[in-house]
Formats: sequence, structure tokens, C-alpha cells
Amino acid sequence: MKLPVRLLAVALPLLLAACAHREQVRPVQPKVDYSVLLDQQRAREHLLANTDHWVLRGKLGVSGVVDGKSQGGSGTLTWTQNGDDYQFEVHGPVGSKSFRLSVTPDGALLEGVEGGPRRSPDAESLVQNVLGWHVPLRDLRAWVLGLRADSGPAELKFGDDGLLSQLTQDGWNVSYPGWDITRKPAVPTKVFAENPPYKVRLSVESWSIQ
Repeated sequence: MKLPVRLLAVALPLLLAACAHREQVRPVQPKVDYSVLLDQQRAREHLLANTDHWVLRGKLGVSGVVDGKSQGGSGTLTWTQNGDDYQFEVHGPVGSKSFRLSVTPDGALLEGVEGGPRRSPDAESLVQNVLGWHVPLRDLRAWVLGLRADSGPAELKFGDDGLLSQLTQDGWNVSYPGWDITRKPAVPTKVFAENPPYKVRLSVESWSIQ
């Protein structure tokens, strides 16, 4: 039986409107309880607690103000962690800073800087005094893996994917815009730390974890 043309003209818009309404009404995803997310974070931290042999390659950017002057720089970073020892190799664009920082429990050695190699018992103060870079190296080793450092209490926030989105600790606010979820457990691909006026931005291009 064929419907009159006039009836079709009236019914069609109503049918289309009903379909559009059904398309727009989507089920709301239930939010996961914070305690569950915190337990998942603790599980990640437990799995990565003894991860101390790895190589990270990526890009590093640092900015801040020292003695009233803007300081900072950027470059490619190779971070090699061997137990309690680690080495930063930073290669900046032509005309900018390139250096190698080697750190052991006995102290730090900074090479490739004007005036020749420099040594200090403390890596953070050495980098700040020579390069003008304020970088939380002690805590960054944990933060770069998406873990809380042992420097004190931390506040955590999680994204819709259940992974850490923000960590506040030791005066720094650390955000995690990107993760490599192909790894188990997942590891960050972007780590942005800020403690005004200081900023540290790290974009990870590759992880090699032993």
C-alpha cells in the first residue's frame, strides 16, 4: 500500500528528527572511583620501583629567570640511567648550549661548557650555576616514569583513561599530556614540569627499558 505524497512529506521530517535525537543521546560513561585509580597508580609504581636501567631519547626545553635575566635553552636529549648513575647528553641547535652531565653518588661532572669541565657534589646546583637552568634532577628521575618521587607528599589527578594527568610535588606541578600505552606498564611520552618562573618540557621519542 502506497502512502499519499502529502503524508510522506509530513512524516519524513518527524522520522529524521527522531533518528537524530537517538544519535545525540549517548550513554554516559561511569566515572571510576578515585581510590581505584590510586590503587592502579600504586600498582604501576610497584612494577616500576626497581626500573633503574634505561635509555630515554627525546627533546628537552628549559626556561626560567635567574638574577632577573631570562635563561633557558632546548635541544635533543639522551638520558642514560644505570642504577644510581646517570648521564645527560644534550645537543642544542647551532650556537646554543650542548653539554654532557655525568652523575654518580660521589658527585657530578659537567663537560662541554665554557671554561672547561666543572665538578660539584650536587648536580642540580652545578647545572644552575653554570648553565642557568633550574631543573629538578633529583625528582625528575621518578617523574619521567610517571611515579611519585620520595621528596615528600604528592597530589595526583587522573585522566579519563585512568592514567596520571597531573602530579604536584615539592613545589612543582607536573602534567602528563601523553602516554605510551603499548608498554606494560604504560610510560609517559610527554612530561611538562612547572614551578614559576621555571619550566621544564620533555617530549620522549623513544624508551629503551631493561
